[in-house]
Amino acid sequence: MQETFISVWKNLAGFRKEAQLGSWIFRIATNHCLRALEVARRMPPGDMPLHLAEVPEESPEEKQRWLYQAIATLPETDRIIISLELEGLPQAEIAEVVGMSPVNIRVKIHRIKEKLAIQLKLYERI
Repeated sequence: MQETFISVWKNLAGFRKEAQLGSWIFRIATNHCLRALEVARRMPPGDMPLHLAEVPEESPEEKQRWLYQAIATLPETDRIIISLELEGLPQAEIAEVVGMSPVNIRVKIHRIKEKLAIQLKLYERI
């Protein structure tokens, strides 16, 4: 988060107002996250998160955890899109953040939800 704010501060003079300020900041944050994921991939794996089949309980918190574990298995762009959707960001702004058209975002969100539903049904979790 600090890196995002530092980047925003340093590059604020270069903000061209072609997008909303919030979308521009989301894009900076997304780029920082993608870079961090690339660095993490190059490092040796440590303790991996629990596999879906290892969770015995079915409380609402557990279901939410299963959902986030399923989201974690998605490709990076899909994770970003569905995370922004879950945050309540309008689809037009999500399109600006990820650099896609609003129509493409609607289609992607629908397909991501389908993937997650299949994955969760496969493990009989939701």
